This record gives sequence, C-alpha cells and structure tokens, in this order.
Amino acid sequence: MGDVEWFTEPGYWLARLVFQRALAALYLVAFLTAALQFRALIGERGMLPVPRFVARVPWRRAPSLFQLRYSDRLFAVTAWTGVLWSAALLAGVDGLVPLWAAMLLWLVPWALYLSIVNVGQTWYGFGWESLLLEVGFLSVFLGNDEVGPPVLVLFLLRWVLFRVEFGAGLIKMRGDRCWRDLTCLYYHHETQPMPGPLSWFFHHLPRPLHRVEVAANHVTQLVVPFLLFTPQPVASYAAALMVLTQLWLILSGNFSWLNWITVTLALSAIDWSPLSGPPPALPETPLWYAVVVAAVTCGVAALSYHPVRNLLSRRQIMNTSFDPLHLVNTYGAFGSIGRVRTEVVVEGTNARVPSVDGSAWREYGFRGKPGDVRRLPRQFAPYHLRLDWLMWFAGLSPAYARSWFGPFLERLLTNDRDTLRLLRHNPFPDEPPTYVRARLYRYRYTTWRELRETGAWWHRTYVREFWPPTRLDTPADHSR
Repeated sequence: MGDVEWFTEPGYWLARLVFQRALAALYLVAFLTAALQFRALIGERGMLPVPRFVARVPWRRAPSLFQLRYSDRLFAVTAWTGVLWSAALLAGVDGLVPLWAAMLLWLVPWALYLSIVNVGQTWYGFGWESLLLEVGFLSVFLGNDEVGPPVLVLFLLRWVLFRVEFGAGLIKMRGDRCWRDLTCLYYHHETQPMPGPLSWFFHHLPRPLHRVEVAANHVTQLVVPFLLFTPQPVASYAAALMVLTQLWLILSGNFSWLNWITVTLALSAIDWSPLSGPPPALPETPLWYAVVVAAVTCGVAALSYHPVRNLLSRRQIMNTSFDPLHLVNTYGAFGSIGRVRTEVVVEGTNARVPSVDGSAWREYGFRGKPGDVRRLPRQFAPYHLRLDWLMWFAGLSPAYARSWFGPFLERLLTNDRDTLRLLRHNPFPDEPPTYVRARLYRYRYTTWRELRETGAWWHRTYVREFWPPTRLDTPADHSR
C-alpha cells in the first residue's frame, strides 16, 4: 500500500493531536452552552420554540434530529451527550479505537451540533456556529494514531483558515471607511458587542497605537493568509502570527469561540517537528481511507465555488452558509463599526400604575452586556451568552429583536425560572413585576479621571423609550 503514502504527513502528528484536543474542548463549550440555555430560548416554552420552527421549515432546508421529534428532554439528552462525548474526545478516546471507529467518534458531535444549529434560529445565527461545524466535519477525516495526518485534510484546514482571515480582511476594506483610514479602533473597543475586563484599558491606549493595530490587522488578514500555502517554515511563521493576533483579540473582548477556533486552525498549520522530534512509526495508509479523503477533498472543492465567488464579489456578504450541512461557508466580521454604543436597559415595577418619574422601576442585570455602570465587564468567551449578544443587536435596531423581545418580556412578567437563569440579577425575587419596560441609553467609557472620582467604568445617558410599560394583558408587539 505504499503507493498511497503521499497522502499523509507523519511529521504533523503533534499538530493533529493539538488540533483535535483543542477542537474537542470547543465542542464541549458549545454543547454546554446549548444545554444550559436552550429551555428559555428555543425550548417548548421558549421565546422561539423549536416545534413552531420545524412545523414551517422542511428537513431539506434544516436537517436535524429534531425534525423527527422534539421535546425538551430529548434536546437536553442531545446536548449533554455532546458534552460527555466531547470530554471523551478531549481525553483521547479516539486514539484507543480503530481508524474507522475514530472517524465515527468525530462524526457524532458534528451531527449532534448540526441538529442544534439548524433549529436554533436567531439564537444560533452567528458565524462561529457554521465555523465549528465546518471544522468539525473536516476533523472526521483527520485520522488517529493508526495513520499519518492526511496532507489533503491539512490543506483543507488551511483553506478554512484562509477564508476566515481573508474574508474578514476584505469585508473591512470594502466596508467602513474607518478601516481604510486606520481609525476604527478609536471606537471598536467601546462599541463591540461584549466588552471584556480589559476592553476599557484597550480603548484608552494612545490613538497612534490604535492606528498601528489596524494596520497590523490588515497585514495579518490580507497578506499573511497567502503564506499558509508556502513551504515551511514560512507557513508556520504565518500561522504563529495569526495565533498572536487572535490572542490579542481574546484579551480585548468576548467573541464566543470565534478567536479560539481560529487559533485551533492556525495550530494545525504549524510544523511542530523541531519540538516533537521524529514522528512515531505508523502503519501504512489504508487504501479505503485514502479514497474517502480524496472524495471529501473533491466535494469541498466543488462546494467552495460560492464562498470563492463571494470573496471576489464587491457585494461580499459575511457569515453565510451555502448548504444546509454548513460544510463550506463564508466568514467575516465588523465590516462596519459603530461610533456610539446604545444599550437596551430592561426594568420592572410592582406599582399598580407605572410611575412617570421612574422612581419605582428596578433594573434587571445581565451577565455580560453593560448595565450597572460600576460593574467591570467580565470574561465569558469562549462561553457564549446568547441573550446578551442579541440584546446588543437590539440596541442597534429594534428590527433585530422583533421576533423574541416581546416573548422575553412576557417571561419576565411571570418570573419564568429558565429565563431568569440567563440573567445575573432579578430585582423581583419574591413575586413578578406588574409592568416591565425597556429604555435605550447611550453608553460610553469613562475617562481615567471619571473612573478615579466615581468608580464607574461607564457613563450613560437616556436616549428614548425602546418598549413602553407592558403587562401581561398588553399587546406584545411594541418594538420601535
């Protein structure tokens, strides 16, 4: 069988090991996020129930286990099975079984998570969901200790990384002018969806350094990706530079597992042989395995037509899947940057008649999004706070919240246990409020002087009403 040995690159055995364990950890986080949040978001009594979705969307558009049957119990079993399965892969169980069984072990979490994403609706409409599925599908064919890492699959992983980085670079250059004049980071750390504990400090870096950051970002996303396909050690240097850039982004904000999975992809492109020494002796590559890998590569090449066409288009779109299995997708982020941060603040009152001056209203606290001006933002990524992220979109435009915000407020009016678990603070622990409302505020970071004098990380100013006082017998759609 020596005629198929060119399919493998034994020297990348450590790169494969690092990649697989990191991917298993990200799968674990993704399934844990689903298990802990689904009931309030898409459960039978959730804001956007899965049964209602599958009743109107056919299998061919959203293939999922839950197209056959849905119950909250089945979803919980699916999500927690994913958690345990991912933990087993993280522990290295795929190295203890034959090659074909290892491939099946990696196929299971992909299929389970596909079932979740395809019924997740707005709550799962993020680019990193498709990215996890695309990378997870390729991991099925990466093999285990019985075979050297396939060259073609290693190439396909670099192809994904190229599209992630180059797509993000193009969408910036084609989008907001501030990317071209190097000023976007004057605003981004303040207006990004989910600031982290260091974001305030990043925002206050000198403006010349912000310009250097943007310029370096353009180099990393528009030039360096091409070096992934050059001989070693240049490809390793390119991947290492991408890792450093992503770590910088991880420090500056909360972007779920987007940065972490990009790091994982970059690690697979690094030649670790100078550190790992000679590769272990591996059996010859089975012919059936080489045929499967070649067939998958041809399939990915065919499915890459639409993503490549999108990259070359002046009307480039970002974070889009072109097939219901999310096999080959297009990526990109922050084509435009907000100059002002607006936040939706949700309040409730027990008053029989809501007051005008606001003295009886008490504010709900969210886990990640800005609320209390004295509270330093926390680090949550790679864990994904789905409600908090959608609240950021609601602050940009009520249209983003039209389908779920009314149901969200209704659940606050009943002190729904599953919904309250998504929040940090419920100001009505004993009985639900009689009215809830939402108001729009402009948030900005305080200055160094303001922080010393007030202890506040944010300063906020009332803008307008977002949702008028509402009680259970009030019509649901009040978005403006």
